[in-house]
Amino acid sequence: MPFELIAALRFLRDGLAQTLLIIAGVALGVAVIVFMSALIAGLQGNIVRRTLSAQAHVVVLPPEEVARNLREDGATLPLARVQPMAQRLRSVDQWQKVLTQIETVPGVGFVGATATGPAFAVRGDASRSISLTGIEAEAYGRVVDIGSKMVAGRYRLNTDETLIGTELAHDLGVGVGDKVTFTASNGRLDTFTVSGIFDLGNKGANERNVYIPLRSAQALLDLSGGASSLELTVRDIFAAEDVARRINAMTGLRADSWIKTNNQLFIAINAQKFTNTVIRIFVGISAAFGIASVLAVSVVQRSREIGILRAIGASRRQIMNLFLIQGALFGLIGSVFGSALASGFLAAWRVVARNPDGTPLFVIETQPSLFVWAAVVAGLTGLVAAASPARRASGLDPVVAIRG
Repeated sequence: MPFELIAALRFLRDGLAQTLLIIAGVALGVAVIVFMSALIAGLQGNIVRRTLSAQAHVVVLPPEEVARNLREDGATLPLARVQPMAQRLRSVDQWQKVLTQIETVPGVGFVGATATGPAFAVRGDASRSISLTGIEAEAYGRVVDIGSKMVAGRYRLNTDETLIGTELAHDLGVGVGDKVTFTASNGRLDTFTVSGIFDLGNKGANERNVYIPLRSAQALLDLSGGASSLELTVRDIFAAEDVARRINAMTGLRADSWIKTNNQLFIAINAQKFTNTVIRIFVGISAAFGIASVLAVSVVQRSREIGILRAIGASRRQIMNLFLIQGALFGLIGSVFGSALASGFLAAWRVVARNPDGTPLFVIETQPSLFVWAAVVAGLTGLVAAASPARRASGLDPVVAIRG
């Protein structure tokens, strides 16, 4: 082994109590960082999954209709003041071509066309206001995974079939196989058979969302082969707004991402990320000061040994490397024990944090890269913390150091 490593290990062994104390401190710091990072990542993932379980990542819509004031040539005032135009149900112009264009945008996952409009669900004397959505079941199922949320029946949409939410099924008193009549705002109506009942985890969505075949919705909503929106997923959900901007620039259509429609949620997630970063920084600073203080004391305690090493030929560079190696070892060994401790904390959390029905409160996935990152950061922290004591040790005069 190199001379510096042999001497560093000897110094660590001789000051065993100090070594164990600082390694315990680093291990605890690493455990806190890894545990908090995994916990917050799991919490964020759970919130995002619940939020996006009933909606697409990006929705592409026709541009808004705008009423423009008329003016005479050279006039400074408009001839009449025109109120904002009511937004009527319209199809995306040449939506098949636009869908093909969107599929080529970097970061886009799956795309599905929908025909969506207001309607009433009627059964006997019961009537409920709904959002009627026409979909192609196979394509849309890749955008919003309704199939995994079925509580009764099957995720299937033949010509005269419909999928409804649990709350709407309760309000109308229907089950799988029963008939429901949908009446659009234009007066058209049609009767469908309930093929499945879903639970999106949101009472409002379960009361409002109704799915029927795309062609049936086009006829019922008077869209004649059109699609009122294109809904899509993105590979990185936090890049949804960037993807939406690229789609808007390419097509000229409105593209609303989940970040825009759930802005307060996105702000809360960013606040969590910032808090996690601040915790990491302060824990890292605490560990760095602990390592630096132990090594500074070690320089004072071992000044005579350092002087002897210099007298027998050790260079300033070797003395500096000796203390830098000690700092790196503190960080690396502490990270190993800290990662093991964090794994124990996470295992205990999975056992304790459970819903009343026994299911996990939320899923925590520990990526191996998190432990690698913790080891690298702890090692670098040890090196940085050891820099000042190492410079001081390398600058000791051999004669003065030996005399004490």
